[in-house]
Amino acid sequence: MSPAVFRCVLRSANTAWRIAVFAAAILLGSGCACHAVTTESLQAEYLWMVTLDGLRPEELFTGADRRLIDKEIGGVKDPAATLRQFWVDDPLQRRRRLMPFFWDVVAKQGQVFGSVEHDSAVLVKNGRYFSYPGYQEILCGYPDDRVDSNDKKNNENVSVLEWLSQRERFANKVAAFASWDVFPYILNAERSCLYVNAGWQEIDFAENDSIKNLLNRSIRETPHYWRGARFDFMTFTAAMQYVRAKQPSVLYLALDETDDWCHDGRYDLYLEAARRSDQYLQELWEYAQSSAKYRDKTAMIITTDHGRGDGREGWKNHGSELPGSERIWMAVIGPDTPALGVRSTITTTQGQYAASAAMLLGEDFTTSSAKVAAPLPDIVASESRSNVAAARASTAK
Repeated sequence: MSPAVFRCVLRSANTAWRIAVFAAAILLGSGCACHAVTTESLQAEYLWMVTLDGLRPEELFTGADRRLIDKEIGGVKDPAATLRQFWVDDPLQRRRRLMPFFWDVVAKQGQVFGSVEHDSAVLVKNGRYFSYPGYQEILCGYPDDRVDSNDKKNNENVSVLEWLSQRERFANKVAAFASWDVFPYILNAERSCLYVNAGWQEIDFAENDSIKNLLNRSIRETPHYWRGARFDFMTFTAAMQYVRAKQPSVLYLALDETDDWCHDGRYDLYLEAARRSDQYLQELWEYAQSSAKYRDKTAMIITTDHGRGDGREGWKNHGSELPGSERIWMAVIGPDTPALGVRSTITTTQGQYAASAAMLLGEDFTTSSAKVAAPLPDIVASESRSNVAAARASTAK
C-alpha cells in the first residue's frame, strides 16, 4: 500500500473512530461539548459547485458578440447558421438565447455578480489571469504567488473541498469531476484524499455496469483532441453517474470547453459549449429538485477562473497582458439565498467563492486561514446567518 493510500485509509478510520466516540458519549449521557456545529436554521444540506473555464462576462451578460461571428475573425464555419442560433438584437434576449436556464432560473431565483451594466464587478486578484492560479484563488479563497504556472504540481494550500471533507458530516461525501487533467494536483488528491476524476480518466461508479462500460469505452476510443482535457459531455455524464450511484453531499464540476474552443479560435464552438454548459447546469439542478434527498436542500454556486481579452485576437486568450482577463462573474442559487437577481453597484473578488460555498452549508471557511476572503454579501438570508452564528456560539461554550 502506497503512503498516500495509507493516509487516506487512516483518515477514514480516524473519522469512523471519532463518530463512534461521539455516539458513545451521547449514549452514556456525556456532557462532551465537542459535537458538530448545528445548522438547523439552514435548509441547504447539499452543494453543487461548478466552474465554466474562461467563459467571458461579455457573453454571459450580453450574449453572442456580433463582431466575432465571422469566418476570418471568429473562425466560424457557417456564420449564417450561428447567427440564426445565437443572434437577436436585444442583448437581454440574446443572453437568454445563449444560456436560457441561467437567465430563466439561476438569475431569477438566485443572485448574479459581475455585470458591468449594473456597475458591478468580480475581480481576479492573482494578477496572472490563467487557470491554475485562478482555481487556486477560487477553491482556496486567496491568491498564492507561488502558483505561477499550469504545471502539474501538488497545491500546498487546502481547498474548501478538502476542508469540508474533514468535517464529520461531509466525510467521504465530497467529490470532484473535471475535464482538465491538472485538477488532481490543484486539489492535491494525494494529500486531501478527495475523490477526483479528471482528464481522460475512466470512471469507477455508475448506476450499472452497462452504463459504466459504455462511458469508459467512449473515453478510451473518442479521439483525444486535447491531450490534457476530455470533452465536457464525458465529465458531466461521469459526474451524474457518480451522483446517482454515491449520493454525495458536495459535488464539484469543472467544465473546460468554453476555454478550449477559444484557444482554438472557434467562436462558434465556444458559443455551443456555453449552451451545453447551461444545459448541464439545468440537468444538475433539475435532478436535485426531482430527488427526495436533494429537493429544496441543495444550493449551487457557479463561476469561472478568468476572463478574456477582446477584439480580433484578444478573445482567444487571457493573461496579464490582455485587459479584461481580470474580470469574471459569479452566481448563486439555493433555498437560503434571497432572489435578488443581478446585483448592482457591488465589487467582489474571485477568492470569495470558497467561503461563500462553505457558508451555503452553514460552515465558516474563513476560520481555516486569515488569508481566506469573506463570503459574498447577502447570499444567505440574514435570519439564517444569525441563527447559524448563534448555533456556533452555543457550540463554542
